[in-house]
Amino acid sequence: MKQELEAPMLEQKPKKEKATAISKPKMAETKEKTLSDLPGVGAATVEKLELAGFADLMSVAVATPGELIDASGVGEGVAKKMIAAARTMLDMGFSSGLDLLEKRKNVMKISTGTEELDKLLGGGVETNGITEAYGQYGSGKSQIAHVLAVRAQLPVEEGGTGGQVIFIDTESTFRPERIVEIAKGCNIDPDEALKNIKVARAYNSDHQMLLAEKVEDIIKKEGLSIKLVIVDSLTAHFRAEFVGRGTLADRQQKLNKHMHILAKLADTQNLCVYVTNQVMAKPDQFFGDPTEAIGGNIVGHNSQTRLYIRKGKKGTRVAKLVDSPYLPDGEAGFVITQSGIEDI
Repeated sequence: MKQELEAPMLEQKPKKEKATAISKPKMAETKEKTLSDLPGVGAATVEKLELAGFADLMSVAVATPGELIDASGVGEGVAKKMIAAARTMLDMGFSSGLDLLEKRKNVMKISTGTEELDKLLGGGVETNGITEAYGQYGSGKSQIAHVLAVRAQLPVEEGGTGGQVIFIDTESTFRPERIVEIAKGCNIDPDEALKNIKVARAYNSDHQMLLAEKVEDIIKKEGLSIKLVIVDSLTAHFRAEFVGRGTLADRQQKLNKHMHILAKLADTQNLCVYVTNQVMAKPDQFFGDPTEAIGGNIVGHNSQTRLYIRKGKKGTRVAKLVDSPYLPDGEAGFVITQSGIEDI
């Protein structure tokens, strides 16, 4: 009797294995979610969203209801449902510290070409965040921008990202001749270095914000590997257009939106955003350095890393790390040379 009972049990095992084998391909055939899977979104709405730059679920998930309303014409309720659904599909909840540590391993560092400044920055200017450099005119902010624009093109093992660069020029500071000099110093073909830098001249604050919004479109539609976005200078147009205390609130609100666009771009595309900033003098300060960065707390809170650059003795420059999420404060000296910047 025992043999008769055990025999059927042995025969059932292959059937279970067979059923498991059949169910596996169904799991692999899971369709990737797209914009058309969002609630209340038809073909016409998808087309409007894509034209406005919302090409995937991530762009919708990190958008505000107002942005989606302006882009597609949907109601506020539908916009909120779209955002909530996109976040659910992407599983945008809490992550463990270990998961974030793994994500940080994808962060790349762009070397400045100087050991001391790289050491101050923990290896170089990093992707996935905004680095702000502020200081008086002629302190070297734009020089560093040109150096990073070239060195970002180097392979990762040589202190670069192997990617391309976007340079948003608000003060007519970009000089291709300077790129040629730095490229020769880095043993990069000058023509190739210039080809890999996309330069746009911003004529007012609205134009500047529009150019920042178009960066994601350039990455997705043109297939460019953008790893560095430079804005030189961040606050020049805002400072010129919003004059007087009465316009301060409007300026700060607009500047805050611009900084959030840049921060989102850095995070979602894992690229470095390097911005230069102007300063103003505080005549009522009797002790210490009277210079203060334009933009106040709005710029300060949105910048992950802040560098204050000033002139030193005998043509030298001093970079002071003012703020960083994990690096200690410190200073590093450097000099500007024909081939870029070097240690003193």
